[in-house]
Amino acid sequence: MMYPFLTLDDETEIVHSEMLADGRVKVYLEKPDENDGFHHATCYLPDSEWTDVFGFTEVEITRYRRIIENMMPIILEFSKMGGFQGASNLKD
Repeated sequence: MMYPFLTLDDETEIVHSEMLADGRVKVYLEKPDENDGFHHATCYLPDSEWTDVFGFTEVEITRYRRIIENMMPIILEFSKMGGFQGASNLKD
């Protein structure tokens, strides 16, 4: 399952998975692009291993890397609790 996490000012959506069996969390980024459809990238925490990067520039990935690494403790915690809604007790 993927949980919404953050929408950035450049329309990039960041979502994350629940904690995986190996202790990692998949973070997926997606940004609409009128030419390519969507730019996307995947990062696995806590190792910050980036894969499947398409359409983003190095400058953009550097910015997203900083954001995700700064937010890593929160993302890891939310991944154990059912995303933001689970962590904040807002589940239906």
